[in-house]
Amino acid sequence: MPDTVIEVQNLSKLYELGTIGGRTLRESLERGWYRLRGKEHLLHKVGAKHRMIGPDHPQAGPRPNTMWALKDVSFSVREGEVLGIVGRNGAGKSTLLKILTRITEPTSGRASIYGRVASLLEVGTGFHPELTGRENIYLNGAILGMKRAEIDRRFDEIVAFAEIESYLDTPVKRYSSGMYVRLAFAVAAHLEPEILLIDEVLAVGDIAFQKKCLGKMEDVAKGGRTVFFVSHNMQAVRALCPRSLLIEGGRVALDGLTADTVNAYYEAAKRTEVGHDTAVHDEQKRRGSGAVRFTRIEVQDAGGTKCSEFDMGDEIRLVLDYETFNPIPNLYVAVLLRSGMSGETVTSVRHPVHDKGLTPGMRGSVTIDLPEANLRPGVYRTYFWLGNRLAQPYDVVDDLTVPLTIHAKGSVEELGFDPASPSGFFNIESRLTDCSISPR
Repeated sequence: MPDTVIEVQNLSKLYELGTIGGRTLRESLERGWYRLRGKEHLLHKVGAKHRMIGPDHPQAGPRPNTMWALKDVSFSVREGEVLGIVGRNGAGKSTLLKILTRITEPTSGRASIYGRVASLLEVGTGFHPELTGRENIYLNGAILGMKRAEIDRRFDEIVAFAEIESYLDTPVKRYSSGMYVRLAFAVAAHLEPEILLIDEVLAVGDIAFQKKCLGKMEDVAKGGRTVFFVSHNMQAVRALCPRSLLIEGGRVALDGLTADTVNAYYEAAKRTEVGHDTAVHDEQKRRGSGAVRFTRIEVQDAGGTKCSEFDMGDEIRLVLDYETFNPIPNLYVAVLLRSGMSGETVTSVRHPVHDKGLTPGMRGSVTIDLPEANLRPGVYRTYFWLGNRLAQPYDVVDDLTVPLTIHAKGSVEELGFDPASPSGFFNIESRLTDCSISPR
């Protein structure tokens, strides 16, 4: 029986909202002022009370300006296992990886790792921007505990895999994001770590390199090493990971076969409605001035039933509700579909909603029909945008709703489609069939 190489027991992590590095400048000044007066800052009391207790402790109720990113997470991973981690944005996946890689400490519980770990959490993790690609390969190897002779032995293989031969002696600060991630992945995968931790970084690379990385991870796993794979790319998770965890609200909602976990992830996403406060603090996935906010986003079939899976050529209906919070001169709506494999924009539609000014407190609804969505079979991530005529965003909801799945009518081979190949950018017919507004 293989030995356990990752053991997580009742792991929890508390964050104070609105802080950088544990506190804001304003809070630091306030704490100093309180100390001079011989008093203790309220937030300091809250943080101290939470530091040594778990989320289910009687004293661990809701506290102002705090949130539990992880709550009593427990699981184990055996040597040679490939484990997938899935969940919506803000579920706690990246926090879990940061604890496993010792970037941050847990509030309570423990995580034990047995073996040499290589991590790829974001583009350029562990790289020094002023050093060349060659120098960073040796630097990363040293961080992993590799001897120079070991790095020398794998050096040519790393460079060939990363496809950066011409830029090897160029400082990596001049690399594109794609070059950065290619080199970072090549170093992490080739320097023979016993455990490989990977966050959602492969979306930066092109489709050919993503396939190459997936193949390399399969080779790593077959070699008896352990892979811990966090991704929103369900096709990659299904292909690579026999077992997966579903993280919801900082807890392990499901630990089982990947097919069951991915289905549960999609079902949970279908039940989630986007409101004006949904993921409002996630600047990467929801951003904009906030003058107007989506209050509901729903994908329907031609009959008006909520749906996320369609056949090629089916009609897709998008129902978007919104509310105004500030005066705005005009309102436009846009929807983009992105490839679930590469993240590239496949198609987009944009429509004017109101050319005249809107006042605070007004609510509106927009229905957009895509009458014959002849998209290639595959999974498409969604991007919804509200803004003005000058393309200034009021609200952007990016990849917060369940992806669309397009099924082929007949076999993929008969139709000549490869779902994993780039689809390119093309126009798609759309109609604005409803545009109503009313005061609150």
